[in-house]
Amino acid sequence: MKGIVAAGHHHTAESAREILNEGGNAFDAALAALCAATVCEPVLASLGGGGFLLADGPGIKPRIFDFFVQTPKRRRPPDEIDFRPITADFGAVTQEFHTGPGAIATPGVAAGLFAVHRELGRMPLRRIVEPALALARNGITMNRLQAYVLDVVSPIYVSDPKTLAHYGSASRPGRLLVAGDLLLQPQLADVLETLAIEGEGLFYRGEIAAALLGITENGGFLTREDLEGYRVAVRAPLSLRYRDRLVLTNPPPSTGGILIAFALQLLERQAFGAGDAAYALLIARAMAAAERVREECREGLEAILDEALLARYVAEIRGKPQAQRGTTHISVIDGQGNAASLTLSNGEGCGHLIPGAGIMPNNMLGEEDLNPGGFHRWPADRRMVSMMAPTLVLSENGDKLVTGSGGSNRIRSAILQLLINRIDRKLPLVDAVHAPRIHLEKGLLSIEGGHTEAEIRALSAAYPENQCWDEINLFFGGAHSVESSRGGLEGAGDPRRDGVCMRVDAR
Repeated sequence: MKGIVAAGHHHTAESAREILNEGGNAFDAALAALCAATVCEPVLASLGGGGFLLADGPGIKPRIFDFFVQTPKRRRPPDEIDFRPITADFGAVTQEFHTGPGAIATPGVAAGLFAVHRELGRMPLRRIVEPALALARNGITMNRLQAYVLDVVSPIYVSDPKTLAHYGSASRPGRLLVAGDLLLQPQLADVLETLAIEGEGLFYRGEIAAALLGITENGGFLTREDLEGYRVAVRAPLSLRYRDRLVLTNPPPSTGGILIAFALQLLERQAFGAGDAAYALLIARAMAAAERVREECREGLEAILDEALLARYVAEIRGKPQAQRGTTHISVIDGQGNAASLTLSNGEGCGHLIPGAGIMPNNMLGEEDLNPGGFHRWPADRRMVSMMAPTLVLSENGDKLVTGSGGSNRIRSAILQLLINRIDRKLPLVDAVHAPRIHLEKGLLSIEGGHTEAEIRALSAAYPENQCWDEINLFFGGAHSVESSRGGLEGAGDPRRDGVCMRVDAR
């Protein structure tokens, strides 16, 4: 079995490569990477979070495994909720999040692990989790990016003494880990090992469930009924034609995929220059249109792709433009043509560890991006809306591109620009991933370092409210991508999030 993987950490990718090298398929490898990410990318991925996996391959009907978080079945009075704001400092911008037990939504990652393995896995789950077990028990050295991410959300990780002790630096008492420090997670290793033996019941009905509920009974919403009632949803992907390609992505109720589809439908009717300022402006206008249509169709996402609505927005972007969170991604293709696109998120974490498990639950009920109608107004017992959009692009000649991204609201703009760079501008995959990006949100245009002076002038003139970054930054996502073609397997880890690409050669 040969294959290729791109992910956000060396050990995450190496865990997938190890499984591929032993004969596991792309889905086994993606699950091994998932488990490793919870160890090596602890702020970005957790068994206490949620995610999506897009699966495709010979004899496999394309499908999305939706194991994102679910809203609780009941609310509590506001004066009973422990729900606190914190500010994450990205350097050029800041963003407010909320944490505490009142920010925890019903986790789905543990259920997703087993659902994907039951349907598509080849190797025993006990073997699949072994790379992550070794990493958790032996420890991982914090790299620059993971230390930076931890520092960005440090108010969460220093808010509880037990959390600070877990993520604290041995050389700097009372301070969080920095690059070069060793992070040991023996409790998480024990949980992963026991889960592989006993099944997801341990998480949703057993000891871990009881420990999690011990947190949420003091200021949270989750109950045993929420955990026992959680189910993975399997959906047909959203499918659309773009140029001569078939694009598969995450369907509603999530918003990321359909907003990417909307922007692609607008851009398909345009002519692109070769990387000039007009290209950058056109992308910015499509982003602005996608942001407005999200508000216009909030109560009926499917209407976003209505032909009359598209025609109206196409006319708008041809004229003068109107002024107007933690995640990681894994892409795998194996030698048989199986493809897995897996995006995981824990938000930023709720600030408390599940006692005895070394797992931090999510804070999805505390993310403004996921609660546009306001906090504590979510509909009960519903899948939360997500921007995560694992994506697959199929060509008529059999070529296959697997991508996705982390980055909260920047997910859709990162994936959109990658697709345009690869399909329209025909850049090699590595260049398409590395090319500088923009992101438009609430009237503010963020311009990543690397654009030409002409592009910056044109963008700044069209969008006077802008922020220019000196260099690339994880703010603009992490589109770790792989591709198979007649020329072989290619891949690119996104340098914004320390992306790594690894191959497995046929033996």
